[in-house]
Amino acid sequence: MSSSSSSSSSLPSTKLPVKPIPGDYGLHFFGPIRDRLAYFYNEGRDKFFANRIQKYQSTVFKTNMPPGPPIASCSHVICLLDAISFSVLFDASKVEKRDVLDGTFLPSLAYTGGHRVCAYLDPSEPKHTSLKSFFLSTLAARHHKFIPFFQIGLSELFNELEAQISTKKEAYFNTLSDTMSFNYVFRLFCNKNPSETKIGSQGPKLVDKWLLFQLAPLGSLGLSPKILGYFEDILLRTFSFPFFLVKSDYKKLYDVFYEFGSSVLDEAENEFGIERDEACHNLIFLAGFNAYGGMKVLFPGLIKWVALAGQTLHRRLADEIRAVIKAEGGVTLSALNKMVLAKSVIYEYLRIDPPVPFQYGKAKVDLVVESHDVAFEIKKGEMIFGYQPFATKDPKIFVNPEEFVADRFVGEEGEKLLKYVYWSNERETEDSTAENKACAGKNLVVLLCRVLLVEFFLRYDTFQVEASTFMFAPSVTFKSLTKASSST
Repeated sequence: MSSSSSSSSSLPSTKLPVKPIPGDYGLHFFGPIRDRLAYFYNEGRDKFFANRIQKYQSTVFKTNMPPGPPIASCSHVICLLDAISFSVLFDASKVEKRDVLDGTFLPSLAYTGGHRVCAYLDPSEPKHTSLKSFFLSTLAARHHKFIPFFQIGLSELFNELEAQISTKKEAYFNTLSDTMSFNYVFRLFCNKNPSETKIGSQGPKLVDKWLLFQLAPLGSLGLSPKILGYFEDILLRTFSFPFFLVKSDYKKLYDVFYEFGSSVLDEAENEFGIERDEACHNLIFLAGFNAYGGMKVLFPGLIKWVALAGQTLHRRLADEIRAVIKAEGGVTLSALNKMVLAKSVIYEYLRIDPPVPFQYGKAKVDLVVESHDVAFEIKKGEMIFGYQPFATKDPKIFVNPEEFVADRFVGEEGEKLLKYVYWSNERETEDSTAENKACAGKNLVVLLCRVLLVEFFLRYDTFQVEASTFMFAPSVTFKSLTKASSST
């Protein structure tokens, strides 16, 4: 397997041959439209990238990314699709992360109370350090709640799952998961069940609408025939959706987070010097966009991949989980760390189907970026785009990269591959700090995925689902669920 360095330093330091970046942007206005229609409707997302790799015989090339004109003034990107070149996106000295969370366009700041929240900031900006430090501190102060609060939510979810399968013979997982996820996040940050506040059970719907109106230009319903897709394209990508359509919904979220998140906001003001209003909008973004929004994709995706892996893996997971829990006496961090197969399954899921597939950055300086055997020059100011599912399925790094290999990360050799798992906007082997853009909750995400597996296989032996994709997330419906044949 290749182990080339991740990227070169400034020009012209590289031992690899430097070649021009292949590809083109097409004619002004028409080129981006051409690529956008190919991406969403004529080819589809993965084929769009695979076809260009084949065409240019390169994992680095020029193209356009949605939404394009008229919403985005410039859609030009340099696309990185291998594990080696992709990692330049983690280097804050070479790549700027200012206002690139959603790629080539920035939703109206009205959606975040007029503030550029932490996710829009580059680490070099002073506010990034204070806001990211605030996030990390907030999470650290609540670490003792991570597992017990999640267990409460999972118990509620499983009870409802069983009830629906009993009465309807099937259960749509996403809605149940969304409710559990929102309740968990709100309890974690506000120490209150949202049903006891004025938003009641409406939290997921309020956040979903807020998310959709921001991200609609990047999505598609997958309509067919193509003529309907083209109509959708005009509808979603001619104008950005105005904030006033969700203003009252967002105000409801703001009010409950401001009231019940008061201890968190006190910490932001008193310890990090962040104005209370700005802290509240950042807290909503952290809880609603980053945490809940991520979980909308994360948990259905995990269930899908474990279901598709079949009964043999289910039995192996159940055997490991139940044996460790019996020996340890409960679900603890110590117990979780001894479940090597369960841990590997989570990493393999995050590798093969990362919940946030896109990463962007602008070159801060002129660069030479290396792929496996060729180097390319990228000029200061050019937008760099990485499509993570291709980078983390790089065949020069991973054996059988398109297959879900449950024990891929087991053992010393398996653990060496973790540095090529990039789901958190950083290598899995690196920590999230105030100085980088790694997900503040990266360790919490892995922990919750492991707890979900553990609690599931303590309760059930096996299960079957039907899975598809809708907008940005897997859509999962349980068709059968077999309770554990023996208690632990």
